[in-house]
Amino acid sequence: MKLKHVFLFTILILIVDQFVKIYIKTHYYIGQETILINAIPWMRIHFIENEGMAYGWKLSGGWGKIALTVFRLIAVVLGTFYIKGVIAKKYHPGYIICVTFIYAGAIGNLIDSLFYGMIFEFSDPYSQNLSYAIWQDGFQGGYAGMLHGRVVDMLYFPIIQDATFPSWVPVWGGESFEFFRPVFNIADAAISGGVIAILVFQSKFFPSGSSDTDGSSQTETPSENS
Repeated sequence: MKLKHVFLFTILILIVDQFVKIYIKTHYYIGQETILINAIPWMRIHFIENEGMAYGWKLSGGWGKIALTVFRLIAVVLGTFYIKGVIAKKYHPGYIICVTFIYAGAIGNLIDSLFYGMIFEFSDPYSQNLSYAIWQDGFQGGYAGMLHGRVVDMLYFPIIQDATFPSWVPVWGGESFEFFRPVFNIADAAISGGVIAILVFQSKFFPSGSSDTDGSSQTETPSENS
């Protein structure tokens, strides 16, 4: 696989991710929910904004938000060099695709954190107003400065709802639970899908005793090569 293929995959994922986010941002108010397919009621669009990382984890305060955004930026920069390295070393194409999905997902959420605060108005869940881009309202300014943008999440698939743990289950016995609870986006799905695929197909991506391009035996793992 060549670098141009990675570039095309990345651009495609980013286009889909950002199109969906901008559409949701400008057509839904925070907390609004719709069912995608009536026959499958657990497939839903539920608009929320995430100030932190996956599953709502975050660092408190303005500096905490900046730290998370900078962390994303550093991860993307390092990811760029890593992808170039695995391409040069001719790693398995499937592995490169998985890494590309993770890389593109990281960029997708980084864009939200870097710029969405500057280009979108504040969306108030109580007044249920839509959030317009600033140029649609006379350039009045966004809801936050650079590095302080909130990540747009909208995919919500609660397959099991209003269920209760059996009383014999330790710690959670008798408590209600829901599966799958997190609200996520296309970028999150790309990251998770890439990680899961690497774990599932790692024996195929890194077969023991495989030969490299010059015919010699290659038994090192990527972590040993890096």
